[in-house]
Order: sequence, then C-alpha cells, then structure tokens
Amino acid sequence: MDLSLIACGLSDVHLTDWYGKQVHKNIVSDLKALSRASKQAGFDLAIASAFRSFERQASIWNGKFSGLRPVYNIDNCAVEVSTLSEIEKCQAIMLFSALPGASRHHFGSDLDIYAKNCLGHGQSLQLAPWEYLHGGPFAEFSLWLDENLAEFGFFKPYAQYNGGIAQEPWHISHIATAKLLEQHQSIDVIADAISRHDVLGKQTILANLSHLHERFITNITKV
Repeated sequence: MDLSLIACGLSDVHLTDWYGKQVHKNIVSDLKALSRASKQAGFDLAIASAFRSFERQASIWNGKFSGLRPVYNIDNCAVEVSTLSEIEKCQAIMLFSALPGASRHHFGSDLDIYAKNCLGHGQSLQLAPWEYLHGGPFAEFSLWLDENLAEFGFFKPYAQYNGGIAQEPWHISHIATAKLLEQHQSIDVIADAISRHDVLGKQTILANLSHLHERFITNITKV
C-alpha cells in the first residue's frame, strides 16, 4: 500500500463504505463509537463530506481558479478572482478549499459532520461557521464535540483561524490515522502529483509551494 498515493488522493484502496460515504477503514470502530455517543446525547451525527479524490479536488480547484465557482473571503463575501494575480488567487481559494493533493479529505480520516436532527424544517445545510456558533442550529452539537471528540480519537484541525484555512467547526479528523498520512503528504509528493495533472495555476503553485504548504497545509490546530 503506497501511503503517498493515499495521502494525495490518488488511491482508494484504504476506503470502506459508511452509510454511503467513503471513509478510511481504520476509523470505522471509533466513528461508530462517536456516532453512538452522540445519539445518546441527542444528536443524530451525519457526514456531509468524507473522502475526496485528487480528481474531485482538482475539479473544485479549477472551477474556483477559473471563476466558474464562487470564492469567498473570511467574511463570507464573494471575491472577484479576475482582479487577482495567480498567487493571490491561490491564497484566496485555499482559505476554504485545499490544493489538489493536499486536502485532508484525501485521507479518508477527515469528515465534515453535522447533527441531522438539529436542522429546522426547510433549512438546508450550509457548512458555514455561524451554524456551529452560539444561536446556530449546531451550536450545542459543536460544544458536545469539543468536550467529547478526544475520547473517541478525533479532533478539530481547523478549530480556529490561524492565518491559513478558515475556521471549520464541522471538520473532524481521526488523530492516529491522519497523523500517519500527514507524514506522506510532503511538499515533494504534492508537487509531483500536481505536476502530472491538469491543475490551473500549476506553475505558480509549484513556485510557491513551500510557502503555501506552511501557511495552509501544516498550519492546523495541534492536539
């Protein structure tokens, strides 16, 4: 099993099905336990997004880089990417969307979750910070996660904004599994994957990858 291919989303041999979502085989036991505990606490845990392949991440990236998908700033206001230089585009996109090959969703250990039973009638999931903050539909669920995730081997890598990726209170990561794969998502591995695929802004990304890696990829909340 080539862990560098898994870490960059170029392999799916590590995955298994979890209620229609693809997750890493090694997180299933802890995920079941977390789901049971959340149910007992009154929250119906559901996964909005789990594994994401390199190809899927590249499609998201290229859509944003070309202006076909919206890009938002830290205040959730749309950014006019056509006015930005290529490196500014990269930085603007990476606030909310990872580089292909550099997403933690490639691991299968990282999940975007919510409490399905806390959505009000007619409400649709936004995966926006306000939903998880005081007054939002998932505020109590988020507090419960903060108090209990570690017991089941998970943490929030984007618990707060540290100048890289924006706060994502819905994003949880399986500590042991992600820690192993992080080691194989190196600058060289990411550069090789990007160089061999159709990724917009490729030359600018590769020229600035060391900085982007430090600011957006390894800059997470530590456990």
